[in-house]
Amino acid sequence: MAENMIVRRQGRMRRLLLSVAAAVVVAASVPGGKTDAAAAPVIVNWRTGLAIHGFDPVSYFADGKALEGRDDVEYGFEGATWRFRSEANRAIFSAHPDIYRPQFGGYDPLPLARGVATPGNPLLWLIHGDRLYFFHDPKSRAAFAANPAVVIAASEAKWPTVEQTIVP
Repeated sequence: MAENMIVRRQGRMRRLLLSVAAAVVVAASVPGGKTDAAAAPVIVNWRTGLAIHGFDPVSYFADGKALEGRDDVEYGFEGATWRFRSEANRAIFSAHPDIYRPQFGGYDPLPLARGVATPGNPLLWLIHGDRLYFFHDPKSRAAFAANPAVVIAASEAKWPTVEQTIVP
């Protein structure tokens, strides 16, 4: 019984990766297929106006973990309020927001590769290629980690279309 469940999961994972690979092939045939995932509209809490639920985007890189920012160390950027653990982190972010903000605005790249905007969770994250990615669930993070280049390419190909469907 357990072996059957594992085989079914592996089959689903293979099908998902094949569909992502197919999207990459399509993206390669589209002129100018690469997009600027760093410039994506970031997920903002509509009640608080906080980007990435108030977590400090620099802490993922500097501390290797998700840490909440302080309400007395904020920075307004692209219509959102970003919080930081320290003045130094705020200065680092303000100098290079394209590096420290989550790719695809914090949307999970795996469903994005299929054309669906699914908000990521700031507690489920990975850094790949010196860029921050958020994921909706652990399975999505694991699938991304298995083949990040393929998922990123497919996500970048779908992003221009999906981005137009996102309501700010």
